[in-house]
Amino acid sequence: MIKNYLLVAVRNLLRNRGFSIINILGLAVGLTAFFLIFLWVSFETSYDSFHSKADRIYRVVSTTKTPSETSSTGQTLTPIAPNLRKEYPEVAEAVRLYRDEFLVRRGDARFQEHRMVMADSGLFRIFDFPLVAGDRNTALTAPASVVLSETTARKYFGAENPMGKQVLLTGGAVPATVTGIMKDIPENSQIEADLFISMSSWQTLFGRPIQDSEWTNHNYYTYLLFRPHTNVAAFEQRLPAFMERHHGAEARKLQMFDILSLERLRDVYLRSKLDGFVSGSITNVYIFSTVGVFILLIACINFVNLTTARSTERAKEVGVRKVIGAARGQLAGQFIGESVLICLLAFVTTLGLVPALIPVFNMLAGKTISTGIFSHPMDVVGLLVLAVGIGVVAGFYPSLVLSGFQPVTVLKGRFVTGSRGLLLRRGLVVFQFVISSVLIVATIVVYTQVDFMRNRDLGFNKDQEIIINTNFDKNKDAFKASLSTIPGVLSTCIASGAPGNGFSSAYSSVENREGKLQQANIDTYFVDFDFMRQYGMTLLAGRGFERDHPTDSTQALVINESALKLLGYGSPVQAIGKNWEQWNRKGKIIGVIRDFNYQSLRESIAPMVMRIEPWAWGTISIKVSAASVGTTLKAIESQWNRVIPNRPFEFSFLDDLFARKYTAEVGFGKLFFNFAVLAIFISCLGVLGLAAYSTIQRRKEIGVRKVLGASVGSIVELLSRDFLRLVGLALVIASPIGWWVMSRWLHDFAYRAPIGWWVFAVTGALSLFIVFVTISFQAVRAATANPVRALRSE
Repeated sequence: MIKNYLLVAVRNLLRNRGFSIINILGLAVGLTAFFLIFLWVSFETSYDSFHSKADRIYRVVSTTKTPSETSSTGQTLTPIAPNLRKEYPEVAEAVRLYRDEFLVRRGDARFQEHRMVMADSGLFRIFDFPLVAGDRNTALTAPASVVLSETTARKYFGAENPMGKQVLLTGGAVPATVTGIMKDIPENSQIEADLFISMSSWQTLFGRPIQDSEWTNHNYYTYLLFRPHTNVAAFEQRLPAFMERHHGAEARKLQMFDILSLERLRDVYLRSKLDGFVSGSITNVYIFSTVGVFILLIACINFVNLTTARSTERAKEVGVRKVIGAARGQLAGQFIGESVLICLLAFVTTLGLVPALIPVFNMLAGKTISTGIFSHPMDVVGLLVLAVGIGVVAGFYPSLVLSGFQPVTVLKGRFVTGSRGLLLRRGLVVFQFVISSVLIVATIVVYTQVDFMRNRDLGFNKDQEIIINTNFDKNKDAFKASLSTIPGVLSTCIASGAPGNGFSSAYSSVENREGKLQQANIDTYFVDFDFMRQYGMTLLAGRGFERDHPTDSTQALVINESALKLLGYGSPVQAIGKNWEQWNRKGKIIGVIRDFNYQSLRESIAPMVMRIEPWAWGTISIKVSAASVGTTLKAIESQWNRVIPNRPFEFSFLDDLFARKYTAEVGFGKLFFNFAVLAIFISCLGVLGLAAYSTIQRRKEIGVRKVLGASVGSIVELLSRDFLRLVGLALVIASPIGWWVMSRWLHDFAYRAPIGWWVFAVTGALSLFIVFVTISFQAVRAATANPVRALRSE
């Protein structure tokens, strides 16, 4: 019997090749999209899962409260880790991580390492970063100890054994010994590093010991490993007393209170809103999971629609089988088996599509999600089980419809499909295009927001600005001076950073509207006299820094509008001449500038001040002529190699640096766009199949209309009208859903593009056009066919 069922199923597939191809291709594309999304979601949710003690590792984070504001950060004060480990027996290990970038030299080779982390000796006792050489207990104990990743070790030493060899760190060429080689850190790790340097190297590298008694400097990511069975929630309740004991008196004096809390290691990447090495978005995980399920649903809907639509063609077969004794359960089993066969063929097709698409998918995701479909064999087994399950579930309703036909009615030729089947098919088509339309709305909104962020007026001129981080090289001033000899260089300035990076959070006291010194933790740029002028910043009151005023280099402060509001002033003029204190400096406010976006547009513009502080200058901004950028860059590199020969030449354009801040959004938009295209493609396959079947069912009517003089256009309209109405209904339903979903997504941005009416107009026009073109393919073919042939066939 099974052999007979299989033979009938194969014959049926071959007899209706067009419908079979549409069914198999639709399911295969749906399975492929679902599997790719599954790989992405699995990867995103796998961050830090490779650590065997992950369930006992927590990150310490800090919320700082001052009389003016409350701010939170993923970094903590210097003494937190050693004191928690010393005072609480439930803390098995504690480690501080300090992220920086160092110049590393090996012989004549120079490397500016951007993924360098200083770490306490307990690092490898907490985290499972396997060492292939060295002792994990002592590798980071001694000063000037370095642990390299395997890739970094090959970069420095080639095939030579690095253990015990030396590299030179920083511009001071401090010798450091390689005490360990670790496997490259997996990409699904929140901690990114190519080399670790012992925290005890602080004295050797910077000429001063690490300040374990300094309770005012938030510079370190702190991780704790708790002993088994520790009540972490109860431990967290003891942290306020810990802070009061160590820092209470000083905090009250400064009016600056730190509140500590804990984050589970596995929650940091996806769920933490605070800064870290890398971060993801649990919202995006939920969104793509939903998209994957919906795409699979669209593919299943196609199968149900096409199978039930073609039920009349199988009616006589069912009638004959029932007459010769086939039970309803046997018939249902046959049709479910056919459904499973189609899904298995779709599964095989998917095995061919996924490997071809994985490299493109990795590129769109911006990370190596997977190296191949068989890199995780159980995922393939799961996909097979899913395909079989879809075959059973998707084939269940059609099997009930087909096996429920009355043989007497069918064999007498009076069988007509019921209205319920037609309503179901129409409802499923509407559901398909609701999903597709929401995806189109989402794609347009994402791209609109990315375009808005890229092109928004940030309040300063970022065009043709080349940024070079000198890393405080001793020859930085000489290099800056040498740039004036290059014809394509229009101007230069040096500061702690360029807009977008390089600002510090400085605890400050500034005179407010009431005449009192108001304490606040304020973002601070340390700039030179030319910084504001070069970036075209707008003064609202007072003046900028001027060399003609000798006290400007030590006593002058410029604030932005947000700081003005924080201090309670009604107009910029009122703040001029007011007092300030910061880091043992005192002086007067000399100017107020218009707010500019010095961070990502996800964040609101915060209170910010600028002042002169030469020791903090490390980043040079170079304004160049647009006419000869390439020539100018070569000349700048030549001067760099002449003046600072020990460092590799690295530069960035400022507009590129800002564009990189939105890499996640760009990648999100690209993925969304591609999955929206797939959803529309699958939906159109279903519409194409239904349109083809509808054309076959109405070919006699079409023939009669043509004989009576109907035009091709009127017949196309006849066959298209019902489908276009369904798509129109889907748009009405999808528009408020799309608006609500994307409004929630946009809430993560302090500055966002509005969702205008045109988004839904474009979505509607695009959906109707795509469906019309899809249907017209069949409609025009039917309308131009010879009507005599259609009438003869009846």
